[in-house]
Amino acid sequence: MPSFRYTAKDRSGKTVSGSVDAQDRRSALAAVGRLGLMPLKVEAGGGKAKGGGAKGGGFHLSRPDSMSASERLLFTGELADLLEGGMTLGDALNALARRGDESDGPGQVIGKLRDAILEGTAFSDALGAFPKVFSPVYVNMVRAGEASGALKDVLRRLMAHDERERAMKSKISSAMVYPAIVLCMGVAVAIFAMTYILPKFQTIFDSIGPDSLPPLTKIMLGTSDWIKKWWIAIIVAAIAGFAGFRRWTATERGRRAWDGFKLKAPLVKGIVASSVFANFASTLESLLRNGVPILRALELTSQTVGNTVIGDELRKAKERVTDGTTISGPLAQGGAFPPMVIDMIAIGERTGDMPTALEHVSTRFERQLEKNILVFTTALEPLMICAVALIIGFIAVAIMQAVLGVTSGMDLRG
Repeated sequence: MPSFRYTAKDRSGKTVSGSVDAQDRRSALAAVGRLGLMPLKVEAGGGKAKGGGAKGGGFHLSRPDSMSASERLLFTGELADLLEGGMTLGDALNALARRGDESDGPGQVIGKLRDAILEGTAFSDALGAFPKVFSPVYVNMVRAGEASGALKDVLRRLMAHDERERAMKSKISSAMVYPAIVLCMGVAVAIFAMTYILPKFQTIFDSIGPDSLPPLTKIMLGTSDWIKKWWIAIIVAAIAGFAGFRRWTATERGRRAWDGFKLKAPLVKGIVASSVFANFASTLESLLRNGVPILRALELTSQTVGNTVIGDELRKAKERVTDGTTISGPLAQGGAFPPMVIDMIAIGERTGDMPTALEHVSTRFERQLEKNILVFTTALEPLMICAVALIIGFIAVAIMQAVLGVTSGMDLRG
């Protein structure tokens, strides 16, 4: 049986080392835990670590130091459960690390968090070492929870915040599914009609002669020939255009222009604005409720609000704040926030309960988001159907004009 060298901490916090025999690294971790030790490092006897999930000569495909949004949500919930059960933070992280495979992305993150805690690093600082996994909002809320001694409560609020954001994104994505399906089906039917059905009438068109064809039929035949000749170039151009658009919106200037357009585009602007303001209120509420200072909370919210135009207004408002507490006036000066938001924040400032006021704002805009999504789908459905009907109708009329031209000519000759 292979031998594994380990470095661990005992119950008094003293670092010890030794070796255990085990089938693999995961079993070695469990064996060290049964000795009443907190493993810091476990390696094969030869000094080369073996990943618990490695196969075929140690080769293992994984996402190094990464977590998906759902994995982060699960981690947050399980950590809160263990802390509420009476475990220390180090023991809870060790238990979570031992549950999974430390050779995959989430396991690597949890294992490194555990090691950092055992070395005396603050939990928030350990989280900050993984900026692609834990957002600045997440890290700062944990830091506030550490300072107030309410880490368990903060983790629960982080779960609620993440679930709320995922629910909003899910609603928006669901609203786009039906229009996308209708549009794709309409384009597919049009292409099928022009490349497959249209050639069936080619004999009729040849009998009329190209000069005698109706204008609509000429346009349709020209379009059909062009699609059949250049279809590869069309696909390449579409892919290149989409890639270029994505690259442009990844730039600071392009992102601002695109975010500004979404706030003004018909039908879409209601959904975008409701989502952005609900996210703004929810994030700021969570930060303030957990003791993050108002100026720092505004800065963090500006980074995560989901729209660069609104984010810029939040940063400008932060610069306008003079007394460090009142933000309703600076936010109103920019003109980007609805009066209802400003009024509710002003009420929260007067009553000294800003988080509750922001919670009402978030709830209001979440309801508004649902209404706007309903309006969007209700209005877009007939528009999409009309667009598809026009395309199909154009093809049908073009074919019928040619057929009627042939039959009229036959009647005249008869």
